[in-house]
Amino acid sequence: MTTDELKERFRKFSIKIIGLVNTMPNNIAGNAIAKQIVRSGTSPAANYRAACLAKSNKDFLNKLKMVEEEIDETSHWLSVIMDAELLPRTQVEDLYDESVELRRIVTRSILTIRQTIDAKERQS
Repeated sequence: MTTDELKERFRKFSIKIIGLVNTMPNNIAGNAIAKQIVRSGTSPAANYRAACLAKSNKDFLNKLKMVEEEIDETSHWLSVIMDAELLPRTQVEDLYDESVELRRIVTRSILTIRQTIDAKERQS
């Protein structure tokens, strides 16, 4: 997957999160979780774009870690929405699966960049 393809995938994920948030129940729990997930679910796209502009491999790694944390938090909130039955599981499940897959992609990228950094440090 290219950088541009992953940027687009994160962008589409953000849009789907916004759509999901707009269907959340208008009650205390729904509003609280909606505010959390709209932040955590839209920030990976922006943070990944920032990572792509990193000045160094270490900077890229740090920014990718932020993406990983935010997408993991989003997975958490999506699972809470399903388990608490705030929305039908069928409405949330595909988005949850995408969050897990995006986290896996980012985690693999983190491992790869760490190996690159370690190899360069060993050469120095």
